[in-house]
Amino acid sequence: MWRGCERVDLSPPPLSSSAMSQTTLAPESHSNLSPLEDVKKASPRKGLAFWMAFLAVLASLFLSVLDLSAVPTALPTIVADLQGGDQYVWVGSAYSLASTAVLLMCGRMADIFGRRPVMLTSIALFALGSALAGAAHNMNMLVAARVIQGLGGGCIYAMTQIVTSDLVPLSERAAYQSALVMVYALAAGIGPFIGAILSEKASWRWIFYINLPLTGVAFTLVAVFLRVHTPGGAILTKLSRVDWTGNALIAAGSTFTLIGLIWGGVHYPWGSAHVLGPLISGVILIVAFFIYEVLFFRRSTSEENIGDSTSSATLPFDLLDNRTSLFAFVATFLHGITSVVLIYYMPVFFQACLGASPIRSSVDILPVALVMTPFAMLCGIIIKVTQKYRPINYLGWILLIVGFGLLTLLRPESPTAKWAGFQFIAAAGTGIIYASTLFPILAPLPVARNAAAVAFFAFCRSFAQTWGIAMAGVILQNRLSSALPAAFISLFSGDVDIAFAAVPVIRTLDEPLRGQVQAAFADSLAVVWKAMIGVCGAGFLTVLLLKEVPMTTHMDERFALEDAGKSLPDEEKGQTKVATR
Repeated sequence: MWRGCERVDLSPPPLSSSAMSQTTLAPESHSNLSPLEDVKKASPRKGLAFWMAFLAVLASLFLSVLDLSAVPTALPTIVADLQGGDQYVWVGSAYSLASTAVLLMCGRMADIFGRRPVMLTSIALFALGSALAGAAHNMNMLVAARVIQGLGGGCIYAMTQIVTSDLVPLSERAAYQSALVMVYALAAGIGPFIGAILSEKASWRWIFYINLPLTGVAFTLVAVFLRVHTPGGAILTKLSRVDWTGNALIAAGSTFTLIGLIWGGVHYPWGSAHVLGPLISGVILIVAFFIYEVLFFRRSTSEENIGDSTSSATLPFDLLDNRTSLFAFVATFLHGITSVVLIYYMPVFFQACLGASPIRSSVDILPVALVMTPFAMLCGIIIKVTQKYRPINYLGWILLIVGFGLLTLLRPESPTAKWAGFQFIAAAGTGIIYASTLFPILAPLPVARNAAAVAFFAFCRSFAQTWGIAMAGVILQNRLSSALPAAFISLFSGDVDIAFAAVPVIRTLDEPLRGQVQAAFADSLAVVWKAMIGVCGAGFLTVLLLKEVPMTTHMDERFALEDAGKSLPDEEKGQTKVATR
């Protein structure tokens, strides 16, 4: 039975401190807040402390995204220098595995230890990983360094969203979310060029070394200006509140699952033990994680005092106890699949079907990068003005369905106007949904659940992206196996992922074989785009299950800027409770 989203006045008569500790709030009933809800009204004016704190958040986000986008461009140079051709996939995969595995833990650590210590630790880890990566003398050292970078980078991304939620109430969040998207797009846009220039004109090592002064700037800004309240208590007491078993299960489960997806079809056949072993083990561990959280934390979560609990569930289940948040998480996962497939497989079309070089294909896909950002910002403006999130979610999924539908029409002879225009529509929908699913996630929940909700939001998106790449890869590989001419397939061994191994060879073929191969790739990619129409259709259906919950104008006082929360007695901080069924 789903909890309704209507406003309910829970304001009680004045209570003593002992009575307060026995009172709970329903997660979807926060608009008429009782004195127990440890929040504050948003100030219409933001002071210097706020803007410098927000600058610290933006600098941290820019740092992590810049590195993530710069490394792929320089990867061929790195692999050639370190003579690690058989390990090239792990340079990027090690980062994504580590960053995904740490996301849920990051959210709970932020609640237990405070935002500022976790953010500073994340930046320090990222700096350490960058220094080790720049100094790497073999591929094993580089991969290990990328793991450390991933731990820091994943946590930095989650913390930027969490701290923004602390600084700005949800009703004002849209404008600041647009700023985050703009910084993300800027770093993602210039990263490949920086990676190419440094690897060609200087050394690939500077791609990592350049992070050191940037981390210094971000660390200083966070240390000096992110003066938010930090929960008190001894370190050992805080460590005892961490759900170590739950974190271990989800970290191991997501890591094994992603390893299976990364290996599948690239290093080993999908039916091999190398792929099925980690994939099945990962799924079992993820299921075990959910069972463990239900058995050991379901009751304690319903009774716990969020700010002063004896233990903290890795995934508080009250996040999923209302259908609006639940299906917004599902929409986030589905969008993670479609967005990465668009970005990852459009260059395959350009290179395989139009004969573009890798550099040229990165230029051809610019419409996606250039369109996503303004439409994400437009989404923020519309939500800010209307204070409603369902209409813009409908629009985003409709644009995605239409966009992927049009992409199925692309052929090797398609003119520029077609593939650029079709990308435009799909990218517009991608940008809108990128910015819009967080609002229905947070709206029904008390602000004290921001960190856990945002961390799970980031986990869903990151985890889905690897699934998206693998899903599309399987579809493309299977379709190509039957669509490509036998004369072309005979050029490759049976255990090779022909979807990618064939691309560099196509430009060397003579007609009519080249035309036949290009047509086969276009037809096979059309099947991928059709599959994405189905995923987007499921995303559209999730909007039907959302309720339009009024967005809160409050923030969590426990993690407010220090000068903004001095009036709150220390013994009253963190007394918000959440009732679940």
